[in-house]
This record gives sequence, structure tokens and C-alpha cells, in this order.
Amino acid sequence: MKNLLFVILTLVSCCCLYGQAASNFEIVESTPIGTILDNPDIRNAHEVWLEMINGAKTSLDIEQFYISPQQGEPLDDVLSAIVEAGKRGVVVRLMVDSRMYKTYPKTADSLGTQKNITMRVIEIAKLAGGIQHAKYFLVDHEEAFVGSQNFDWRALKHIHELGARIRNHDVAQFYQHIFDLDWQLAEKNDPALIPATLHHESNHFPAWTLGAEGDTVWMYPTASPKSLLPDTARWDEPNILELIGSARSEVVLQFLSYSTTGRDKSRYDSLDTALRKAASRGVKVKLIASDWEKGSPGDAPLKSLSQVPNIEVRFSVIPEWSGGYISFARVEHCKYICVDGAAFWLGTSNAEKSYFYTTRNLGVIVKNAKLAGTMKKIFYKSWDGPYMEPVKADVDYKPRKHGE
Repeated sequence: MKNLLFVILTLVSCCCLYGQAASNFEIVESTPIGTILDNPDIRNAHEVWLEMINGAKTSLDIEQFYISPQQGEPLDDVLSAIVEAGKRGVVVRLMVDSRMYKTYPKTADSLGTQKNITMRVIEIAKLAGGIQHAKYFLVDHEEAFVGSQNFDWRALKHIHELGARIRNHDVAQFYQHIFDLDWQLAEKNDPALIPATLHHESNHFPAWTLGAEGDTVWMYPTASPKSLLPDTARWDEPNILELIGSARSEVVLQFLSYSTTGRDKSRYDSLDTALRKAASRGVKVKLIASDWEKGSPGDAPLKSLSQVPNIEVRFSVIPEWSGGYISFARVEHCKYICVDGAAFWLGTSNAEKSYFYTTRNLGVIVKNAKLAGTMKKIFYKSWDGPYMEPVKADVDYKPRKHGE
């Protein structure tokens, strides 16, 4: 009887441990209401963010492009949870981009006055030439959320977004080093301080963790820009190009924007060339870009790419909300690349030069068949859905209104 009890307790213990391990890497989504894009088996960012923030015990480090709430919307719960974390003794550090802070100062300033919360504004424009575009936060130096979701009420309800909750010490520490570097630089925003602040190091990657079926998940965190990386081997661009170069049968990818011309007017064809090379060796390439690219500098390269054998390009056109027009919303904002249904990159960068060379962004490359299969399923739900338009080279596209 004692032996039977021991076996039962052991099984229960193993199940509990397995349950924890099963969530070490979790794909998280946000979808626009009134569309068919929601995946019932994938948790939403609102739920996951609250779970992570409410579970913080000692520290909560948040680096965001900006913070834009609206009364009565889901982001209110998240911001309240951050305040409550500070009240129960969690040390909260909050950082936002300087350019967007000019537009959205109120909430960031208010949070900075709360107990145990310190707020800084980082000027990546001075430090590297671009913006702080990463969207991530870290809990207790052990857990990270990285994804396309801004701290924007629209991101939780009116935009298609993808992110990842990662429970892995090594990966979290890599992102922690990025945050700590930015936090130090944000104190004075003086580029002359970069050499003394940027401590070069080599992390032990890839990292492994357990997946939903108890199998191995291979993870390799990435970031940009190269000039502000503790370990330049983790730079987004070459790792993304290597991922595409490894494709044998299929590359599916989705970005808000796509351009072969940098904001400095220079030619940028690294990603474009990689996709064309993949297609030339027989790989089927499918690309989704948002309809915000219609009539933009990204219009022409998308048309050009659509003419290449083995490459298909479509615009995503999310219908306006039944309740009325919402600025900077009703769009697919995801940023990911999935290769052969076996590996993927998920991040915060758009497919443009500045996001890799002058702007702070984060990402992660993952090799795991089940997770990659989920990413592929998400892609094809959009690709085969009712919101797609094939990009046609002979059409004169007009810009879609999406601003104020």
C-alpha cells in the first residue's frame, strides 16, 4: 500500500513538473475583434501579460515603444497590475522611446510617480540613429515576453499580433543584458558613454527547454542594432538571412512593412535577395504585408517580388471595426518568418533596413516542429482567409488611411 501511494505521489509530482515545463515557450496572440483570425488554442496577450505581471516577486523590467491606454479597454488591467506589483514590493523599471514619448507622455509619467516604479526615456535617435522599437518585459530575471504587441489598447483588441512567453534563464538573461544596457544609457542618453557601458560578452546559446509534448525546443535570442549589442553574433539580420538560407521547401513570412530602400535613401536588398535566392533553388516563398504598404515606398519592391517564380505576395486588408474607424488599427502587425515547418524567427522588427541597423529590436529563433507547425497554421489562417489580396504589378495602389 505504501509503495502504491509512493507511485501515485510520484506520478502527480511528475505531472506538475511536466505542466510547468510544457509552458516554457508559449506562442501568444492578439486578434482584431470581428475577424476570424482568433485561434482558440492560443492564449491572448491580455491574459498572459496579467499572469506574468501578477506573478512577479522581485523585479519587473519593461521596455516599450510607447504606452497608449484608453479608458475601459483591456490595457487598463495591465497598467493597474504594474502599479499593484510596485505596491507589493516588486522593483519596476519602465523605459519608453523618446520620440513616441512626446506623443504619449501622460501614462508613462504617471506610472513613474507610483511606488517602486522608476521611468526613463531612451533616445535611441542619439545613441544609434533610430528609435526604441522593441516590445518586451522581464519578470524576476527569469522570464520574458517578446513580441509585436505594443503597450497600446489597440494592440490587444484591434490588431493582429504575435509574441512569445519564454521561461528560460539563459534567454531571459540575454534580454536582461539588453535592458540593463539601455537603462544605463537612458540615464543621460549620451553616445559618448556607449564604449564604457557596452560590455561585450558571449552567452551560451542556443538554449534548450521543454516543449508542449516534452520534446526539446532550441532557442536562439537575437537583437538589433549591431552597434548596441553585448554579443554581435546575436544580431537579427545575419541570423534571419541564415534561417532563410537553410530553407529546403518553404518560407512563409509576414511583416507590417517591407522595403528595399532605407530611410536614408540607400539601397537595402539583403532580405529581398535572400528570398529570391531561396525561390531560385525551388523553395516556395509566400509573403504577407499589410495594406498600409499600398502607395508607400514598399509598394514597388512587393510588386517586383510578386513577379519572381516560386514567390507569392499578398496584401492583408483587415476590415474596419463595425463600431467605427480607429486610427493606427485594424491591421496585421505580426513579424515572423517560418521555414520548412520546422523553425521560425519571431520578433519586433519590420522588414526594413532601419529596424536592423539603427533601431532597438529583439527577436528569437526557434527550432521545434510543434511550435513551428503552430506558426505555420497561424500564417495559413491569414493566407487562406478572406482578408487577402494578391499583389499585382499592374495595379496603381492608393494609400489606405490609417493615421489620425
